Amino acid sequence: MNEETAKGGCSGGKPCPPPEGGTVSPSGVNQNYLNYVRSLAPPTKHFHNCVRAYAVGGLICCIGQFFRVEFEYLLGLSGDELAGAVSMALIFLGCLLTGLGVYDRIGKAAGAGSIVPITGFANSVASPALEFKAEGMITGLAAKMFVVAGPIIVYGVLSGAAVGLIYYFLSL
Repeated sequence: MNEETAKGGCSGGKPCPPPEGGTVSPSGVNQNYLNYVRSLAPPTKHFHNCVRAYAVGGLICCIGQFFRVEFEYLLGLSGDELAGAVSMALIFLGCLLTGLGVYDRIGKAAGAGSIVPITGFANSVASPALEFKAEGMITGLAAKMFVVAGPIIVYGVLSGAAVGLIYYFLSL
């Protein structure tokens, strides 16, 4: 490979001619190379992945419903108190499973089914905190805890405030 090819073009910025026996797609990629890569890559099991994600996500929701029924019956909670208690229980469960190293294995097997529920959010906060705890409480644990979840929290708070202001001004 010469220097011009490495920069992405030949003389005058024009695409280079195809190598021996290969064709170049409109994006400038050698089709022989793409076919070679596709032949080595394992086939994606889309249906199998969707079924696993659906099953695990549904199981997490069933656990949440179980907590809801039990908290309502045993503790006499209702309304917002019940919703808050169930959310806290699921967040605790997600953080506990992350700390034990179980949630990462669940996420690897289930994909989006374990990421979408609130337990996935708890995992996204707890996992970086555990990963960087060796760097210390401030520079490691506290600074890295919201690397993944931080933007979600910021945009959630800002969009909630924006909707609140819009609702306030429309109700005047």
